[in-house]
Amino acid sequence: MEPARARMTTSGWVQIDSSVMLDGIKSLILLVSLLIIRALVVRWIARNAALSMESKRRWVVTTRNSILFAFLLGLVVIWAHELQAFAVSLVALAAALVLATKELILCWSGAALRVGGKVYSVGDRIQIAGHRGVVLDHDMFATKLLEIGPGQSAHLYTGRITVFPNSLLFTNALVKENPGQEFGLYTLVVPLGADEPWHRAEQALLDAAKTECAPFMEEAARQMKLLEQTNLLEAPSPEPRITIQLPEPGKMHLVLRFPAPDRGRSRVEQAILRRYLHHLDKPAG
Repeated sequence: MEPARARMTTSGWVQIDSSVMLDGIKSLILLVSLLIIRALVVRWIARNAALSMESKRRWVVTTRNSILFAFLLGLVVIWAHELQAFAVSLVALAAALVLATKELILCWSGAALRVGGKVYSVGDRIQIAGHRGVVLDHDMFATKLLEIGPGQSAHLYTGRITVFPNSLLFTNALVKENPGQEFGLYTLVVPLGADEPWHRAEQALLDAAKTECAPFMEEAARQMKLLEQTNLLEAPSPEPRITIQLPEPGKMHLVLRFPAPDRGRSRVEQAILRRYLHHLDKPAG
């Protein structure tokens, strides 16, 4: 059966479909019938001498509620076809709205995830979907970063502003570079040729790291110990260490892990590199 519609005639009067008129008459008949039944039942209860006053009140309330439930159930049955057509239209409208506002919904959900999970806040250094920088601002739709680079290994401000939608939090992993402590452990990769004296380069790089990190090594160790107690994990030693990698034949990488203040990472890294190159310039003794 077609859904209920009202049409405007040429005379200006609103003409209602016969199906709607029939359903309205059925609803009126149902209401009158239930009211008559309720009146008869209440009268019978009131005249029944076998029932106490408490029982009469209880039966009157039960009758009233039962009649109301029957009326609502009857309305649902009578208007079922009209409600079905309305529900289909409502579902179609909701689906269209969801498709049209999908990105906005994802951005709002991402903002809720950021707040609820305390993912990051202003001042944090993060990486996500190729974007890297310090969080300057965030709202319901997007996050603004002061870009750090160039690339993923440098630590200089480029002066550019990056804005990414919060929806990226659902599709990409986020890296937080400074997870709440003043000191962190960072890596520095120094490439070498296979024919270079890697023993001398390794020792020079390690000596340079120990020299530059010595002023804050004690504080870095204390921070690592605090991190261990807070997160119930075994924190790594902050002492500078070097591992060797062979990415491809004929090439070698010295990977230095060193501690540094969160706000002075670039300065310490550059100091280590300059001291290392200065050592290499000296003739082997």
